[in-house]
Amino acid sequence: QVQLVESGGGLVQPGGSLRLSCAASGSIFVIYSMGWYRQAPGKQRELVAAITGSGNTNYADSVKGRFTISRDNAKNTVYLQMNSLKPEDTAVYYCNANLRRITNTRPDDYWGQGTQVTVSS
Repeated sequence: QVQLVESGGGLVQPGGSLRLSCAASGSIFVIYSMGWYRQAPGKQRELVAAITGSGNTNYADSVKGRFTISRDNAKNTVYLQMNSLKPEDTAVYYCNANLRRITNTRPDDYWGQGTQVTVSS
């Protein structure tokens, strides 16, 4: 079994910062990519940022220059540093990991439970 546990969401004023964390645990053989998605009310889930095992990153245009994704491979943990937050960043943020379990021969996608980020004055 694999679990992704997120933390760090909350309420912040516009222009403020938050840092999200997501730790993967369980019968993991290797984690390929990790990332963050978000879903605002009435909208589809969208990619915010992703990072490969070698550190290559990909960002949504709307967060470039404001958000930074990083990863600690030793801890199976991914982080999302969010600066200069805007009201339109308000959403539930979900952690994603593409990984192979010890008992499997192919990778699968796993998701965290989601953490609420609200940007409001």
